[in-house]
Amino acid sequence: MPTSRGDAFAITRWRLCAALVLALAAGVAAQQKDSSANPPGTVASSDRLWRDPGDMTALDLTHGAGGKTNAPDATGRFTFVNEDAVASSPKFDVTDAYGVFWKVKLGEEARSETAATRFLWAAGYLVDQDYYLAELTVVGLPVLRRGQEFVSAGGVVRGARMERKPATVTKLGDWDWFDNPFVGDREMNGLRVMMSLLNNWDLKQGNNSVYAVDGERHFVVSDAGATFGNTGNVMTRSKSAPQEYEDSRFQSTTTPAFVDFVLHSRPFFWNAVAVPAYRERARMERITRQIPRADAKWLGQRLAQLTDTQIRDAFCAAGYSAADVDILTRAIRLRIAALEAL
Repeated sequence: MPTSRGDAFAITRWRLCAALVLALAAGVAAQQKDSSANPPGTVASSDRLWRDPGDMTALDLTHGAGGKTNAPDATGRFTFVNEDAVASSPKFDVTDAYGVFWKVKLGEEARSETAATRFLWAAGYLVDQDYYLAELTVVGLPVLRRGQEFVSAGGVVRGARMERKPATVTKLGDWDWFDNPFVGDREMNGLRVMMSLLNNWDLKQGNNSVYAVDGERHFVVSDAGATFGNTGNVMTRSKSAPQEYEDSRFQSTTTPAFVDFVLHSRPFFWNAVAVPAYRERARMERITRQIPRADAKWLGQRLAQLTDTQIRDAFCAAGYSAADVDILTRAIRLRIAALEAL
Protein backbone atom coordinates (compact mmCIF):
# COMPACT_ATOMS: atom_id res chain seq x y z
CA MET A 1 0.00 0.00 0.00
CA PRO A 2 1.47 3.44 -0.89
CA THR A 3 2.50 5.57 2.03
CA SER A 4 0.82 8.97 2.26
CA ARG A 5 2.82 12.16 2.83
CA GLY A 6 1.29 12.42 6.28
CA ASP A 7 2.30 8.86 7.13
CA ALA A 8 5.85 9.52 5.92
CA PHE A 9 6.08 12.63 8.09
CA ALA A 10 4.80 10.72 11.11
CA ILE A 11 7.36 7.96 10.56
CA THR A 12 10.18 10.50 10.23
CA ARG A 13 9.07 12.26 13.39
CA TRP A 14 8.88 8.93 15.24
CA ARG A 15 12.42 8.06 14.14
CA LEU A 16 13.74 11.41 15.34
CA CYS A 17 12.08 10.98 18.73
CA ALA A 18 13.39 7.43 19.04
CA ALA A 19 16.92 8.58 18.22
CA LEU A 20 16.71 11.32 20.83
CA VAL A 21 15.45 8.93 23.50
CA LEU A 22 18.30 6.52 22.76
CA ALA A 23 20.84 9.35 22.90
CA LEU A 24 19.54 10.63 26.22
CA ALA A 25 19.39 7.13 27.68
CA ALA A 26 22.99 6.52 26.66
CA GLY A 27 23.92 9.84 28.26
CA VAL A 28 22.30 8.85 31.56
CA ALA A 29 24.15 5.54 31.49
CA ALA A 30 27.41 7.34 30.80
CA GLN A 31 26.75 9.74 33.67
CA GLN A 32 26.18 6.86 36.08
CA LYS A 33 29.39 5.20 34.90
CA ASP A 34 31.42 8.42 35.04
CA SER A 35 30.30 9.33 38.54
CA SER A 36 31.96 6.26 40.02
CA ALA A 37 34.83 5.80 37.57
CA ASN A 38 37.36 7.86 39.48
CA PRO A 39 36.51 8.51 43.11
CA PRO A 40 38.33 11.36 44.89
CA GLY A 41 41.61 10.52 46.58
CA THR A 42 43.20 8.59 43.70
CA VAL A 43 45.64 11.30 42.63
CA ALA A 44 49.16 9.94 42.12
CA SER A 45 52.03 11.92 43.62
CA SER A 46 53.23 12.78 40.10
CA ASP A 47 49.86 14.08 38.85
CA ARG A 48 49.44 17.84 38.62
CA LEU A 49 46.43 19.97 37.72
CA TRP A 50 46.96 23.05 39.86
CA ARG A 51 49.73 24.85 41.71
CA ASP A 52 49.49 27.75 44.13
CA PRO A 53 50.64 30.78 42.10
CA GLY A 54 51.60 32.69 45.25
CA ASP A 55 50.96 36.41 45.51
CA MET A 56 48.23 37.02 42.93
CA THR A 57 48.93 40.74 42.71
CA ALA A 58 52.53 40.02 41.62
CA LEU A 59 51.58 37.89 38.61
CA ASP A 60 52.61 39.09 35.16
CA LEU A 61 49.48 38.68 33.04
CA THR A 62 51.12 40.39 30.09
CA HIS A 63 53.42 37.43 29.50
CA GLY A 64 51.60 34.64 31.36
CA ALA A 65 52.98 31.19 32.15
CA GLY A 66 56.04 31.45 29.92
CA GLY A 67 57.10 34.82 31.28
CA LYS A 68 58.92 37.56 29.43
CA THR A 69 62.05 35.44 29.00
CA ASN A 70 60.33 32.88 26.78
CA ALA A 71 58.27 35.34 24.75
CA PRO A 72 58.73 35.17 20.96
CA ASP A 73 60.65 37.93 19.22
CA ALA A 74 58.21 39.67 16.89
CA THR A 75 61.12 41.05 14.86
CA GLY A 76 62.96 37.75 14.76
CA ARG A 77 63.29 35.11 12.07
CA PHE A 78 60.75 32.27 11.96
CA THR A 79 61.03 29.34 9.58
CA PHE A 80 58.08 27.30 8.32
CA VAL A 81 58.06 23.61 9.27
CA ASN A 82 54.66 22.15 8.37
CA GLU A 83 50.93 22.91 8.29
CA ASP A 84 48.35 21.21 10.52
CA ALA A 85 45.59 20.02 8.20
CA VAL A 86 43.48 18.43 10.94
CA ALA A 87 42.89 21.13 13.57
CA SER A 88 39.65 23.12 13.46
CA SER A 89 41.53 26.45 13.30
CA PRO A 90 44.30 27.30 10.81
CA LYS A 91 47.60 26.18 12.34
CA PHE A 92 51.18 25.59 11.30
CA ASP A 93 54.52 24.99 13.00
CA VAL A 94 57.60 27.21 12.87
CA THR A 95 61.01 27.38 14.51
CA ASP A 96 62.68 30.57 15.67
CA ALA A 97 66.32 31.61 15.38
CA TYR A 98 67.13 29.62 18.53
CA GLY A 99 65.58 26.40 17.27
CA VAL A 100 62.50 26.66 19.51
CA PHE A 101 59.33 25.17 18.03
CA TRP A 102 56.14 27.23 17.99
CA LYS A 103 52.59 26.27 17.05
CA VAL A 104 50.99 29.21 15.22
CA LYS A 105 47.18 29.54 15.36
CA LEU A 106 45.33 32.04 13.18
CA GLY A 107 41.75 33.26 13.11
CA GLU A 108 39.23 34.27 15.75
CA GLU A 109 40.70 31.95 18.42
CA ALA A 110 44.13 33.57 18.41
CA ARG A 111 43.14 36.41 20.75
CA SER A 112 40.67 34.55 22.94
CA GLU A 113 42.97 31.61 23.64
CA THR A 114 45.89 33.86 24.57
CA ALA A 115 43.71 35.72 27.08
CA ALA A 116 42.09 32.53 28.42
CA THR A 117 45.45 30.98 29.28
CA ARG A 118 46.37 34.11 31.26
CA PHE A 119 43.38 33.71 33.58
CA LEU A 120 43.72 29.94 33.92
CA TRP A 121 47.37 30.39 34.87
CA ALA A 122 46.54 33.19 37.31
CA ALA A 123 44.03 30.89 39.01
CA GLY A 124 46.78 28.30 39.46
CA TYR A 125 46.07 25.90 36.60
CA LEU A 126 48.76 24.44 34.38
CA VAL A 127 48.61 25.84 30.85
CA ASP A 128 50.52 26.05 27.59
CA GLN A 129 52.89 28.96 27.09
CA ASP A 130 50.83 31.15 24.75
CA TYR A 131 51.60 34.59 23.35
CA TYR A 132 50.00 36.83 20.75
CA LEU A 133 51.85 38.56 17.92
CA ALA A 134 50.07 41.14 15.81
CA GLU A 135 52.53 40.38 13.02
CA LEU A 136 55.46 38.07 12.27
CA THR A 137 57.46 37.11 9.21
CA VAL A 138 57.83 33.44 8.29
CA VAL A 139 60.55 32.29 5.90
CA GLY A 140 59.56 29.58 3.45
CA LEU A 141 55.83 29.94 4.09
CA PRO A 142 53.86 28.23 1.31
CA VAL A 143 50.30 29.03 0.30
CA LEU A 144 48.28 27.75 3.26
CA ARG A 145 45.33 25.41 2.83
CA ARG A 146 43.54 27.43 5.52
CA GLY A 147 44.27 30.88 6.88
CA GLN A 148 45.83 32.32 3.74
CA GLU A 149 43.69 35.44 4.24
CA PHE A 150 45.93 36.29 7.22
CA VAL A 151 49.10 36.21 5.08
CA SER A 152 50.57 39.07 3.07
CA ALA A 153 53.42 39.18 0.56
CA GLY A 154 56.84 38.22 1.90
CA GLY A 155 55.48 35.71 4.42
CA VAL A 156 54.03 38.38 6.73
CA VAL A 157 51.44 36.75 9.00
CA ARG A 158 48.87 38.82 10.93
CA GLY A 159 47.17 38.03 14.23
CA ALA A 160 48.94 34.90 15.49
CA ARG A 161 48.73 32.99 18.71
CA MET A 162 52.17 31.56 19.36
CA GLU A 163 52.28 28.41 21.50
CA ARG A 164 55.78 27.54 22.67
CA LYS A 165 56.60 23.82 22.42
CA PRO A 166 59.46 23.03 24.83
CA ALA A 167 61.58 20.06 23.79
CA THR A 168 61.36 18.67 27.33
CA VAL A 169 57.57 18.31 27.22
CA THR A 170 55.94 15.20 25.74
CA LYS A 171 52.23 14.74 25.13
CA LEU A 172 51.00 11.43 26.58
CA GLY A 173 47.35 11.67 25.54
CA ASP A 174 44.19 13.46 26.59
CA TRP A 175 41.90 13.37 29.62
CA ASP A 176 38.17 13.22 30.29
CA TRP A 177 36.24 15.72 32.42
CA PHE A 178 34.33 12.89 34.13
CA ASP A 179 37.10 10.31 34.43
CA ASN A 180 40.38 11.71 35.73
CA PRO A 181 42.40 11.56 38.96
CA PHE A 182 40.96 14.84 40.27
CA VAL A 183 37.21 14.19 40.05
CA GLY A 184 35.51 15.69 43.10
CA ASP A 185 38.55 17.73 44.17
CA ARG A 186 38.18 21.45 44.86
CA GLU A 187 40.71 22.35 42.18
CA MET A 188 38.91 20.30 39.51
CA ASN A 189 35.61 21.88 40.46
CA GLY A 190 37.30 25.25 40.21
CA LEU A 191 38.48 24.39 36.70
CA ARG A 192 34.90 23.54 35.76
CA VAL A 193 33.86 26.98 36.97
CA MET A 194 36.68 28.54 34.94
CA MET A 195 35.19 27.04 31.78
CA SER A 196 31.96 28.92 32.43
CA LEU A 197 33.78 32.06 33.57
CA LEU A 198 35.49 32.13 30.17
CA ASN A 199 32.39 30.90 28.26
CA ASN A 200 34.32 27.97 26.84
CA TRP A 201 31.73 25.98 24.91
CA ASP A 202 34.06 23.50 23.19
CA LEU A 203 34.92 21.12 26.03
CA LYS A 204 35.80 18.08 23.95
CA GLN A 205 38.10 15.51 25.50
CA GLY A 206 40.51 16.12 22.62
CA ASN A 207 40.98 19.69 23.85
CA ASN A 208 42.52 18.41 27.10
CA SER A 209 46.10 17.13 27.16
CA VAL A 210 48.26 15.11 29.54
CA TYR A 211 51.91 16.11 29.31
CA ALA A 212 55.00 14.43 30.71
CA VAL A 213 57.07 17.19 32.33
CA ASP A 214 60.11 16.49 34.52
CA GLY A 215 58.77 13.19 35.81
CA GLU A 216 55.25 14.54 36.40
CA ARG A 217 51.97 14.20 34.53
CA HIS A 218 50.42 17.61 33.85
CA PHE A 219 46.70 17.76 33.14
CA VAL A 220 46.01 20.79 30.96
CA VAL A 221 43.11 22.38 29.06
CA SER A 222 45.23 22.70 25.94
CA ASP A 223 42.71 24.33 23.61
CA ALA A 224 40.78 27.25 25.10
CA GLY A 225 40.08 29.11 21.89
CA ALA A 226 36.27 28.86 21.99
CA THR A 227 36.08 31.49 24.73
CA PHE A 228 35.07 35.10 25.40
CA GLY A 229 31.97 34.89 23.21
CA ASN A 230 28.53 33.36 23.61
CA THR A 231 27.81 29.70 24.34
CA GLY A 232 25.06 28.00 22.35
CA ASN A 233 24.29 25.87 19.33
CA VAL A 234 25.99 26.17 15.97
CA MET A 235 23.84 29.18 15.08
CA THR A 236 24.25 31.20 18.29
CA ARG A 237 27.68 30.46 19.76
CA SER A 238 30.68 32.66 19.12
CA LYS A 239 34.34 33.13 19.98
CA SER A 240 36.29 36.25 20.82
CA ALA A 241 33.16 38.42 20.70
CA PRO A 242 33.48 40.80 23.68
CA GLN A 243 30.00 42.32 23.58
CA GLU A 244 28.34 38.92 23.26
CA TYR A 245 30.45 37.71 26.17
CA GLU A 246 29.30 40.61 28.33
CA ASP A 247 25.65 40.11 27.36
CA SER A 248 25.60 36.36 28.07
CA ARG A 249 24.32 34.77 31.27
CA PHE A 250 26.78 33.35 33.78
CA GLN A 251 24.90 31.62 36.59
CA SER A 252 21.84 29.45 36.10
CA THR A 253 20.54 28.13 39.44
CA THR A 254 21.91 28.22 42.97
CA THR A 255 21.04 26.10 46.01
CA PRO A 256 22.57 26.21 49.49
CA ALA A 257 25.00 23.47 48.45
CA PHE A 258 25.45 23.66 44.67
CA VAL A 259 25.50 26.08 41.77
CA ASP A 260 24.85 25.54 38.06
CA PHE A 261 26.58 27.75 35.54
CA VAL A 262 25.36 28.42 32.02
CA LEU A 263 26.92 26.40 29.22
CA HIS A 264 24.96 25.82 26.02
CA SER A 265 26.55 23.47 23.55
CA ARG A 266 23.80 21.03 22.53
CA PRO A 267 22.80 20.98 18.82
CA PHE A 268 19.27 21.53 17.54
CA PHE A 269 16.74 18.77 18.28
CA TRP A 270 16.73 17.51 14.70
CA ASN A 271 20.47 16.96 14.86
CA ALA A 272 19.85 14.27 17.48
CA VAL A 273 19.97 11.71 14.67
CA ALA A 274 23.73 12.26 14.73
CA VAL A 275 23.83 10.40 18.04
CA PRO A 276 27.58 10.53 18.91
CA ALA A 277 27.85 14.28 18.30
CA TYR A 278 24.60 15.00 20.15
CA ARG A 279 25.68 12.91 23.13
CA GLU A 280 29.09 14.60 23.24
CA ARG A 281 27.59 18.11 23.20
CA ALA A 282 24.86 17.23 25.70
CA ARG A 283 27.51 15.76 27.99
CA MET A 284 29.55 18.99 27.86
CA GLU A 285 26.65 20.91 29.38
CA ARG A 286 26.96 18.79 32.54
CA ILE A 287 30.52 19.95 33.15
CA THR A 288 29.44 23.29 34.64
CA ARG A 289 26.50 21.93 36.64
CA GLN A 290 26.19 20.74 40.24
CA ILE A 291 29.39 22.40 41.38
CA PRO A 292 29.83 22.70 45.16
CA ARG A 293 29.10 26.28 46.09
CA ALA A 294 32.10 26.43 48.42
CA ASP A 295 34.46 25.43 45.60
CA ALA A 296 33.07 28.08 43.26
CA LYS A 297 33.43 30.70 46.00
CA TRP A 298 37.01 29.58 46.62
CA LEU A 299 37.85 30.28 42.99
CA GLY A 300 36.14 33.66 43.11
CA GLN A 301 38.06 34.68 46.22
CA ARG A 302 41.33 33.86 44.49
CA LEU A 303 40.55 35.68 41.25
CA ALA A 304 39.23 38.70 43.16
CA GLN A 305 42.81 39.39 44.24
CA LEU A 306 43.73 40.35 40.68
CA THR A 307 43.87 44.07 40.06
CA ASP A 308 42.05 45.80 37.20
CA THR A 309 45.46 46.58 35.73
CA GLN A 310 46.36 42.88 35.64
CA ILE A 311 43.05 41.98 34.03
CA ARG A 312 43.50 44.66 31.41
CA ASP A 313 47.07 43.47 30.81
CA ALA A 314 45.79 39.99 29.96
CA PHE A 315 43.43 41.29 27.30
CA CYS A 316 45.91 43.85 25.94
CA ALA A 317 48.51 41.09 25.58
CA ALA A 318 45.98 39.15 23.48
CA GLY A 319 45.70 41.98 20.98
CA TYR A 320 42.23 43.29 21.82
CA SER A 321 41.39 46.91 21.05
CA ALA A 322 41.08 49.46 23.86
CA ALA A 323 37.28 49.42 23.56
CA ASP A 324 37.16 45.60 23.72
CA VAL A 325 39.54 45.57 26.69
CA ASP A 326 37.10 47.83 28.55
CA ILE A 327 34.17 45.51 27.79
CA LEU A 328 36.02 42.32 28.68
CA THR A 329 37.51 43.73 31.88
CA ARG A 330 34.11 44.91 33.06
CA ALA A 331 32.44 41.61 32.18
CA ILE A 332 34.95 39.29 33.81
CA ARG A 333 35.15 41.48 36.92
CA LEU A 334 31.37 41.14 37.35
CA ARG A 335 31.61 37.37 37.01
CA ILE A 336 34.40 37.17 39.57
CA ALA A 337 32.32 39.27 41.97
CA ALA A 338 29.37 36.90 41.50
CA LEU A 339 31.58 33.96 42.49
CA GLU A 340 32.97 35.77 45.49
CA ALA A 341 29.42 36.58 46.66
CA LEU A 342 28.28 32.94 46.72
